[in-house]
Amino acid sequence: MADILNRFKETDNSVAAAGEKKIKVGIIGTGWIAEAHIIEYLRMPDVEIVAAADLIPGKAEALMAKCGVEGVRFYPNDRAMIDAEDLDAVSICTYNCQHAPCAIYALEHGVNVMLEKPFTVTLDEAIAVMKAEKASGKILTIGFQPRMSANMKKIREIVESGELGDIYYLQAGGGRRGGIPTPFGTSFIEKETAGIGAVGDIGSYSLDMLLGAVGYPKPLTVSGYKSDFFGKDPATYPGHPEYAEKFAVDDFAAAFVRLEGGIILDFRISWDMNMDTAGDALILGTKGGLRIPSTECWNGSFDKPLTVYKNVAGSKVSYTVPLIDDGGDLFYKKLRSFINAVQTGGEATVPSSEIVYNQAIIDGIVKSAELGREVEIVVPEV
Repeated sequence: MADILNRFKETDNSVAAAGEKKIKVGIIGTGWIAEAHIIEYLRMPDVEIVAAADLIPGKAEALMAKCGVEGVRFYPNDRAMIDAEDLDAVSICTYNCQHAPCAIYALEHGVNVMLEKPFTVTLDEAIAVMKAEKASGKILTIGFQPRMSANMKKIREIVESGELGDIYYLQAGGGRRGGIPTPFGTSFIEKETAGIGAVGDIGSYSLDMLLGAVGYPKPLTVSGYKSDFFGKDPATYPGHPEYAEKFAVDDFAAAFVRLEGGIILDFRISWDMNMDTAGDALILGTKGGLRIPSTECWNGSFDKPLTVYKNVAGSKVSYTVPLIDDGGDLFYKKLRSFINAVQTGGEATVPSSEIVYNQAIIDGIVKSAELGREVEIVVPEV
């Protein structure tokens, strides 16, 4: 408790001018990720958390009490909250399967939306959310805090500099040897709540890193694979073998994706596998290659520098790009950028127009794996 309260004292007073209107925020879904949102919002003098909604009675009240937030009004669901409150914005922190309906309802009622990743479960859901966004004229941003990392930004800067030439191949790597997310129960692994597993949870981070680096080209086709060998094994859950019966998503996924512009994406991600990593991420171009050191989930943290490989005057050379110490605090920066956009009428930092391609690939992997063949990806215009 003391640690949480200490973080609240670290406010960024530079963001709120004297007398500036406070942004009234509602929290939808009050699980563990909502606590991270609350912690960061409480550091912002121009934000007021006024309401919270959760389907489980007493859950929202307990979280606000834990975080020391007073004066909050509580509701049994998102619609009751939005109908009763005059909100400027909501943070949607529900399980995956409720992302689309909650976002659509908020947007249709004139509320700006910070939507946690993954965008949605299916491409059809993502398109429905984007239609509501377009009709509303409100801000919708997707919760990819790695976008705030200076080292993640450097990856894109290297590509855009021309140092690698024309990009033709992307390789996703990383992933967990063991790490099915069940410390808080089974909402991440049940079909009715999660809808998708590792491919959407940490796979969406990996996709955003690589696709963002090359300007988010449109995906064309995908041949996908997914499995659940470890998720369905009772031995995976010491003390909770019954979780194996509830597991109904993927714990490993792989795919071969063709992107617009002749770029190939070799994708793989894992919550659990008999390997320490699926490898480093690679970006190959006609003039050079970039190696991005493996991490478990591509959340913006690196412990090794980037490496560029080139041919110079007939000699094969390589050099490292030193890591940038940007102070971390990526979650705060994510939410701060959202509030700034709400305050100024600015644009979403992580726009749906990009992340819809991320979602289309995830959707394509799932469909291809279930059909056992390559599928075409068609992203409707919004």
